[in-house]
Amino acid sequence: MPAPGRAIDTWPGEVGDLTELRRIDLAWNRLAELPASIGGLTRLVTLRLDGNRLTGLPPEVARLRALREIHLDGNALDAFPRALLDLPGLTTLSLYGNQVAELPADLDRLASLRHLAAGGNGLTSVPDAVWRMTGLRSLNLAENAITEIPESIGRLRELRMLDLGHNRLARIPEAIGDLVNLTDYLYLSDNGFTSVPSSLGRLRRLAYLNLTDNRLTDLPGSLGDLAGLVELRLYNNRLTALPESFGRLAALRELHLRGNRLAGLPSALGGLRELRVLDLRDNVLTRLTDAVGGLTALTHLDLRNNRLRDLPEALAALPRLEKLDLRWNKLDGHPAVLDTLRERGCAVLL
Repeated sequence: MPAPGRAIDTWPGEVGDLTELRRIDLAWNRLAELPASIGGLTRLVTLRLDGNRLTGLPPEVARLRALREIHLDGNALDAFPRALLDLPGLTTLSLYGNQVAELPADLDRLASLRHLAAGGNGLTSVPDAVWRMTGLRSLNLAENAITEIPESIGRLRELRMLDLGHNRLARIPEAIGDLVNLTDYLYLSDNGFTSVPSSLGRLRRLAYLNLTDNRLTDLPGSLGDLAGLVELRLYNNRLTALPESFGRLAALRELHLRGNRLAGLPSALGGLRELRVLDLRDNVLTRLTDAVGGLTALTHLDLRNNRLRDLPEALAALPRLEKLDLRWNKLDGHPAVLDTLRERGCAVLL
């Protein structure tokens, strides 16, 4: 039964008679409550109620024994709906953007759960039950007020995606390196930590790593072991240098470093043959290494607001460069390499 975004403010009465229903989508309506009769939909598999005005769920939800997915993002739930704990077959539970101040201590009763999203709720801590849910494939706890993640996170070895961004974490546990099946992405942005553990380098299948908006002053050389990394975001930290080991990130396509304190780049960076995007805006670069000429797949290079006075001729060796942004530097004269790039069709902004 699909009816998303229809401005419905009451549960359709006829639904209770449709006992064979397997899927209901009433997302983005104005529902403030669900009727007790929902418990009669015993064959329901998927229930989508995102973007309504629900403050709770009726206890009869516990009768939906066939339910596998429930989506409740963007409602007004002020407590975890206990009836959900009686649904042992539930695989997906999404509660993002509610007012659930704490998760239940017995959440691990949901032994089949594979995907849990509880971000944007104001959580200050995470119960031990979450770290016992070893079948989880994705865990989203972003945009809360969590101050600590224990070493027991290392038990969640089936995780493919983990989002701990926009919290108040002062440190990342060493055991995060035990999550060797992380393949999709790891978000650790906008916390308060000043370093990351070297164990992060064990996540060799990880494709996307976000460490932006923290207080990082340096990085462990082990990050160069992230052989599967395609995109790395490090902007708005306090980095003054990059490890030479970054040159081993052979699969990397995007490297975002704006808003740091980088005065130079390691020559090993020229070995990133797959790199398409390099963002170095808002640093303190005084020169570019000639090794930049090795970035033969590069299409976009952002050097805005640095301290560059000249440019290496090696830039002319970048056959795919489409855009070079040099605004808010003060170059001495007009480097000839700029004309070469423009003649080839590269957009050069000064």
